[in-house]
Amino acid sequence: MRKSTIYLFVLGLAVVVGTALASAGLVVSAQNSNSSTTTTNTTKPKTKHIKKAAPAMPRCDNTKQEQTDLSGTYTGKLKHGDGPAVDATLTVTGNKFTGVMGSETHSGTIAAVTTCGYTAVTMMMEGAPAAMSLRAKKVGDSLTLTSVPGEPQIVAFTTGGAMKTMPRPRRHRAKAKATTGAATTTPKQ
Repeated sequence: MRKSTIYLFVLGLAVVVGTALASAGLVVSAQNSNSSTTTTNTTKPKTKHIKKAAPAMPRCDNTKQEQTDLSGTYTGKLKHGDGPAVDATLTVTGNKFTGVMGSETHSGTIAAVTTCGYTAVTMMMEGAPAAMSLRAKKVGDSLTLTSVPGEPQIVAFTTGGAMKTMPRPRRHRAKAKATTGAATTTPKQ
């Protein structure tokens, strides 16, 4: 009888443990299903404000050029090379220009073409061996002409205000050598 009692005891214990485990699973399962039906989410999910990208600007078509008319009379300062800025009057009529600087008067032809917001100007003085390449900026009645990089004749003309200094080529400065330790001197005896 002893074996049967132990057998019944182990079998009873297994049934109790199995029932306990099964009921715990049912309770957890019931609790999960019960809580999901009683709890409702009343807050709305936050929406992120996505900024709309600015519409892409169309690329400039550098094959489209337009003849620019700089006609008008402009009074301002003219600087040629390293010389001082002098009072000057530039009169442009169509493709002809006349420049008066003090007692000197120069005339010739002028052509201006705008491409992608950049106005390129070519001026050829009568009797001069070569033309000058300039950049023009015209805003209202104001005109600024400056030599383009690489132009051998450095010229600048601007109306109103103070004359800006001529652009100079950038020069790279050598970096100072770093010292690795304190300098030591030996006293003379």
